[in-house]
Amino acid sequence: MKFDTVVLGAGIVGVSVAVHLQKRGRQVALVDRKLPGNETSFGNAGLIQREGVYPYAFPRDLGTLLRYARNQSPDVRYHANAMLEAMPFLWQYWRNSHPAKHAAIARSYSTLIEHCVTEHRALAADAGASALLRPIGWMKIFRTEAVRDKETRIAGQWHQEYGVEFESLDPARLQQLEPDLESSLIGGLRYTASDSVSDPNALVTAYAKYFEQLGGRFFIGDANTLRDHWQVDTNAGTIAASSAVVALGPWSDQLSSRLGYRLPLAAKRGYHMHYGSQPGARLNHPVLDVEGGFLLAPMTKGIRLTTGAEIARHDAPKTPNQLAAVEPVARRLFPLAERLDAEPWMGRRPCTPDMMPIIGPAGNHKDLWFAFGHAHHGLTLGPVTGRLIAEMMTGEETLVDPRPFRVGRF
Repeated sequence: MKFDTVVLGAGIVGVSVAVHLQKRGRQVALVDRKLPGNETSFGNAGLIQREGVYPYAFPRDLGTLLRYARNQSPDVRYHANAMLEAMPFLWQYWRNSHPAKHAAIARSYSTLIEHCVTEHRALAADAGASALLRPIGWMKIFRTEAVRDKETRIAGQWHQEYGVEFESLDPARLQQLEPDLESSLIGGLRYTASDSVSDPNALVTAYAKYFEQLGGRFFIGDANTLRDHWQVDTNAGTIAASSAVVALGPWSDQLSSRLGYRLPLAAKRGYHMHYGSQPGARLNHPVLDVEGGFLLAPMTKGIRLTTGAEIARHDAPKTPNQLAAVEPVARRLFPLAERLDAEPWMGRRPCTPDMMPIIGPAGNHKDLWFAFGHAHHGLTLGPVTGRLIAEMMTGEETLVDPRPFRVGRF
């Protein structure tokens, strides 16, 4: 079977690339080992983070570093046997998190973030999935004045530099918006221009169905069989395409390294669990407990509790210690009921040491393209990444300058 392009990976990024190429008249095959949206895109907090102009940096203050070193922090844990392998990546990540470098990175990164909500809303409207988006923003909540004041200063900086919209919440306003949260909270912040998603898997599935309605084809297959002239093996036979896009998220380095690329890609693992609510209790917004190191999000299946980051080897077994540590705190924050999942879900966020995704031509191979490394903002940046790749591949004027995201920076 012959196609113009084969897109490898059916998470939010790969599906978005496939949709935008198909809309531009390309005949596209989308290939994954699972149905769309059933790996990394399945288990996120469901945020489309218009406020995320500064990607998540590595902490540089000594107190936070010492706290993380003890490996008891609710928001960051690590496997000791993974640290030697991870150290070169972490060192570069720490260097790029210097305030001056971080600010320079934000100037490029914000150009993608600027379009994240509008691109999702446009794609959701085309796919008949607008009901899955909630245009009400999301919240950070605070327990101490020091953390509240620090986070409010940061929000003010983002507003001044990039026009990020937010609302400061005193206890009365917080209680008005979320009456079932713990009453001892001293306030919060609501990022009003961001959207959230009630079911991330359903959203990616809807985008994939729209791709097929446009004439695209989805195949179950093994991306690692990709070979010269862009052939890949699937359950329906071998696909041959004139071009290929690697959008395999945390597995992208397995294929790219086989093709001769040495990219500094790492993965931060994370966990989630769904819960029922006690009778009469309702959570309206996704809520990040900044000091607790977890996020609660209302989802179709229930209240999703998501954890922070875990550093581990790629094939290490699940160790949902963070989830166990934060669950009692989450139950005090909001009246959670029974667990709804048989076991915690675990996913991997694909990260680069400069906190920016890799988007563009591979460089050493003609007609090979990369779209991965979105870290915590894969769901956020999927549609705008798909549009940018499609514009570059078809020679259109691009929505944003793609040069900061080129693979050649490594």
